[in-house]
Amino acid sequence: MKFFVCLTLCYLNSQLDAIEDAKLSVMTKVTQYGMGIFGGIRGYLQEDKKSISIFRLQDHYHRFLKSLKIINKSIPYSHKELVDITIKLAKKNNPKTDTYIRPFAYADSLDVSPNFVHCGFNFALYMIPMGEYLPIHKGLNLSISSWTRITDNVIPARAKISGGYVNSALAKSDATAQGFDDTLMMSQDGHIAEASAANFFLVRDNHLITPPRYQDVLEGITRRTIFELAKGLNIPVLEHPIDRTEVYIADEAFLSGTGVQVAWISQVDNRKIGDGKIGPISQKIQNLFFNIVRAKVEKYKHWLTKI
Repeated sequence: MKFFVCLTLCYLNSQLDAIEDAKLSVMTKVTQYGMGIFGGIRGYLQEDKKSISIFRLQDHYHRFLKSLKIINKSIPYSHKELVDITIKLAKKNNPKTDTYIRPFAYADSLDVSPNFVHCGFNFALYMIPMGEYLPIHKGLNLSISSWTRITDNVIPARAKISGGYVNSALAKSDATAQGFDDTLMMSQDGHIAEASAANFFLVRDNHLITPPRYQDVLEGITRRTIFELAKGLNIPVLEHPIDRTEVYIADEAFLSGTGVQVAWISQVDNRKIGDGKIGPISQKIQNLFFNIVRAKVEKYKHWLTKI
């Protein structure tokens, strides 16, 4: 069993090695068919500029293992072992910047059948420096995509299945080509699901509203974080299907996710959201979120794993 790990270093056959040695054959099923699952975890540089804190590491690996369960596969690592491997990697790489950590479980079989049965899975893990995935200080300019979000009975969106992100890539690519920052995708029944790789929230009448889990959204770790932060701020949260036109008349809107973090939206389909400026609820949640990941809020330090 191999697991690959890197920023400049990797694990290969249980020994620390250079990332350049972490290679896959072009013939693997994950390469040909996207038969793998992945995660996305953030490590944030702390004020001392010498350490990072990994945000909700335990929760990310709980979801990672559930994604494997959905495709009925497993890897020979427990939740605790995955956490320990990640901590070991982060200590060895000793990053001096905000960091993105990607665990990856993949089908390494070389046969040509798109079949999970009798197909072994390996585990990989790497780290890269990452700042803003999308701008967090200027409002995002989004479209609503003509591409429909994958459904649970096609490729389950609640699992981070590699091949499923072709759906995201089609939508994101069209939006980028048209000059937008990102796009909102609709479910098969015509309601807003999520952005290309982020959960969606809007604000109306001082209520925070987001699509429910049955609208083919990823069960985001940051999404769940927003729920808990809103509760602490006494902001009511509603989960209900969102019509396209409800987005247009929202008072505020923002995206959430490990990559995007908390990024507010200024317009959708060339319609200004609110007054086109960050709203008070979005601002409160964004400020609190970044204070938490920088270890400035004692109440939420249990979400951080300091390296």
